[in-house]
Amino acid sequence: MPIVQTNYRFHEDRPAGMIPATGSRIVPMSSTFQDSGTLGSSVLSIALIGPDEQRRRAVAAALAASQTAVTREFSSYPPNLDDVPRLLEENYDVLIVDLDSNPEYALDLVEIICSTGNATVMVYSAQADADLLVRCMRAGAREFLTLPLAPGAMAEALVRAAVRRPAAQLAKKTVGKLLVFLGAKGGSGVTTLASNFAVSVARESGQPTVLIDLDLPLGDAALCLGLTPQYSTVNALENAGRLDATFLSTLLTKHSSGLFVLAAPGKLAPTTISNDAVDKLLAVARQEYSFVIVDAGSRLDLAGTALFDASATVYLVTQVGIPELRNSNRLVSEFFTVGGPKLEIVLNRYSHRVLGMDEEHITKALTRPAEWKVPNDWATVRETQNTATPFSLGDSAISRVIRQMARTACGLPKNPEKKKGFKLFG
Repeated sequence: MPIVQTNYRFHEDRPAGMIPATGSRIVPMSSTFQDSGTLGSSVLSIALIGPDEQRRRAVAAALAASQTAVTREFSSYPPNLDDVPRLLEENYDVLIVDLDSNPEYALDLVEIICSTGNATVMVYSAQADADLLVRCMRAGAREFLTLPLAPGAMAEALVRAAVRRPAAQLAKKTVGKLLVFLGAKGGSGVTTLASNFAVSVARESGQPTVLIDLDLPLGDAALCLGLTPQYSTVNALENAGRLDATFLSTLLTKHSSGLFVLAAPGKLAPTTISNDAVDKLLAVARQEYSFVIVDAGSRLDLAGTALFDASATVYLVTQVGIPELRNSNRLVSEFFTVGGPKLEIVLNRYSHRVLGMDEEHITKALTRPAEWKVPNDWATVRETQNTATPFSLGDSAISRVIRQMARTACGLPKNPEKKKGFKLFG
């Protein structure tokens, strides 16, 4: 078996060998795996990180016996967690980390790797400790290998890693559409529209769709949809460091329409939201869902997040009233200039000649025409609130507009208007 000697440094100004790579084993893939097609035609690239030479050699021997990988060994942990991105530049499929040399630091290392890259992380230990196993899984590790390794344990773990690899590669696919509902003023009806719009998008597109309630701490999208979630947006934001597709999926509640919902907490749960945490949540959601719809309430403090990126579409919900139109004018001028998100203005509870304003005056106040006019259908909305049944599931003047909005967002043709039939006899 040929040995390729290598040296690896995380920072060029550090002496060579501080993070020594003791060797790379170039191992041909076994014909058994080639014939079965389990691993495909390419081998896994593996980094083995273990300060204790005896334990590291035991794991390296198990890897060699599996004959499935190209392996690089590191005889120490990165001296600083800030060095991890340099390690991940090698695009390893699997990273295997020794727990016993420094369990707390190793767990931090695992969490950083899992939150930063797509590699499968495995850990190994001579201690079969249940508490340590749980902590590793929470940090994002996929495999807990106990030394001495049982025959076949490494090979089985590598097969599972190979199965996951296509999913990791799919993470580079086109990200989902980000559709944000923002109110020009509190009470504009943002949650009602966002929730019903999300249901319509899920039904009309047939694609994975998620609604994220960021109107914290008092968002009520779940209430609008008749859901009682166990977890909330706060759980995601407070654990942004280990947030990935698997973790996010455990926090979601599924609506009967097929829509997934990440709800605001049912109880007041004060939390400090960082822009980085919001951006991480949106990035993970967009990798997994074709449509990511956000109820942002009237939270302008989120303007520094990806919600206002050029890739987003913001539905600015307003009404025909002096305060609402004034706020809308200011928001359009401040946030929706060249290079900002796409803007679509939604006039909610709209009726003609409100407050003596015609369409020309409204357009002048907004500085641009409104794309959508949602009719004032109080009876339908009230029934929705009382029954927690989205009006977008029925047929009414307001549901037809929301459905058209959803189909447009999905790139689908408009639904033809239903023609009224002529009846000769009553």
